Amino acid sequence: MTEFPIRLLLADDHPVVRAGLRAVLETEPGLVVVAEAATAEDAVTRAAGGDIDVVLMDLQFGKGMGGAEATAQITARPGAPRVLIVTTYDSDADTLPAIEAGATGYLLKDAPPEDLATAVRTAAAGRTTLAPTVADRLMNRLRAPGTALTRRETEVLTLVADGLSNQAIGHRLHLAEGTVKSHLARIYTKLGVDSRTAAVATATDLGLIRR
Repeated sequence: MTEFPIRLLLADDHPVVRAGLRAVLETEPGLVVVAEAATAEDAVTRAAGGDIDVVLMDLQFGKGMGGAEATAQITARPGAPRVLIVTTYDSDADTLPAIEAGATGYLLKDAPPEDLATAVRTAAAGRTTLAPTVADRLMNRLRAPGTALTRRETEVLTLVADGLSNQAIGHRLHLAEGTVKSHLARIYTKLGVDSRTAAVATATDLGLIRR
């Protein structure tokens, strides 16, 4: 019996990256790249065509929609293709929104070619592949949930790292300034720090926010 090929959509805003992924994947038996998308919006539209099994999705697309949001829109549809995140970022601020959005797997761009091909086949079968650093961090969150930052706390601390004031963070996230201060207080307690600078440094070292 002949197996149907796994049909792929490559979603990345860098043509060189898409070309590299295509070169690796098209040497693999049973994998065929049927489309590419340079924006997350295009990826959402193309993924709805009914002829895609797995979307390889970057997280950052410059302006416009990000990869996590695109993943949520793609996976929300009935009979949707699987989404495998392929990115350079492995912080909690990146991995958690993508996994919550419905990504089947999460791989880093420096993964060996054979790991990429295996992850695609695993995703097509509906099973999960996680980069080792991502898997380790998720396990640590489960072992010590009291010290893990919530998604909102991660968002707040990421904006602190970007240099925004409490007032500006509140405006960006549609929160009262007092609520932002409460989030920061909990972040300080969890990280064992007493300043914004120390919180950012510690969270960065722990891989909670992007370097």
